[in-house]
Amino acid sequence: MHDEVGGAGGSNAPSPRRRALVAAGLGALLAPALALGNARAIRISKGYGLLYLPLLVMERQRLFERHAAQLGMPGLRVEWVLLDGGNSVDDAMMAGSLDFAAAGAPGFIELWARSRGIPNVEVIGISGLSSTSLSLNTNRPGIKTLGDFTPADRIAVPGIRTSLSAVVLQMLASRLLGAQHFARLDSITVNLPHPQAMQALIRREGGITAHFGSPPFSTLELREQGIHRVADSLDVLGPLTLDVVFAPKRIVDAEPVLARAFIGALDEANRMIAQDPAAAAQVYVAASNLGLSRDAVVQMLAAPQTRFSIHPGQLMDFVDFLYRVGTIKAKPRTWNEMFVAQLGDFHGP
Repeated sequence: MHDEVGGAGGSNAPSPRRRALVAAGLGALLAPALALGNARAIRISKGYGLLYLPLLVMERQRLFERHAAQLGMPGLRVEWVLLDGGNSVDDAMMAGSLDFAAAGAPGFIELWARSRGIPNVEVIGISGLSSTSLSLNTNRPGIKTLGDFTPADRIAVPGIRTSLSAVVLQMLASRLLGAQHFARLDSITVNLPHPQAMQALIRREGGITAHFGSPPFSTLELREQGIHRVADSLDVLGPLTLDVVFAPKRIVDAEPVLARAFIGALDEANRMIAQDPAAAAQVYVAASNLGLSRDAVVQMLAAPQTRFSIHPGQLMDFVDFLYRVGTIKAKPRTWNEMFVAQLGDFHGP
């Protein structure tokens, strides 16, 4: 593995990511204390895919602000930041420019493992977010299996080696090509946000011959002539919580009510989606700017593999894989160790 994902090399020298975490911790120590209310906004990341729909509902309905006010924190201001790929989210979190982050579970797990014990940089899980299937789609007729990719191919993922798509692709390779070949496709992955990756695949631009993504992008791609599915994460790995929400531990320790308000707001958003999929679909249509129809999104939401829940599932599958390949050096005994205790007080789906 490469240094950026904590390769299994024998050196005891701090990795670049570890040094960055330490530097970020020192910067946080010198930064002003967290100021809430009208002093500054709470910054929350969101992404492009349908996996982020609960956050879009939270944003539209101002649910976080309302739950915070109910818990004695009126006047909370929230800023929503659009980021794609675990690399970008982790970097923003380390830089101190995010208070709550929504990202792929592997990126969170790596950052949790690497930041443990570094004051002011440690992160803690807030909740699960969503699960669906990731589809590896190609525009090359000759590619039928993972073993058919050649050095000339290019697979688009939103962050090389450490994004959700990149890690799940490694897990697929490990399962389908053999454990020792988990990184076989790494050298042909390229970093592209999902919207651009979809367009490059459909238009056959930039040498992109495949894209590993989630709905709506994976669904829209398969409607285009000449594009077919090579592999599906659900078929190979089963249902996994793909995205989670996490935050700097220092913020949660200083204001634990924020974690409770966030989980409550997210739980309400999930219930709203379940109760009125058409209204939720319209929120996504307006926010995504992809030209989707409401009915098309409703159909995607009805797929049994697409699920929103505050409670993560099968996270230890990610943990065990990341530990085995050397991406993380320490792992929790159970997934609960990585998340706030307040999550146990909620009984949402």
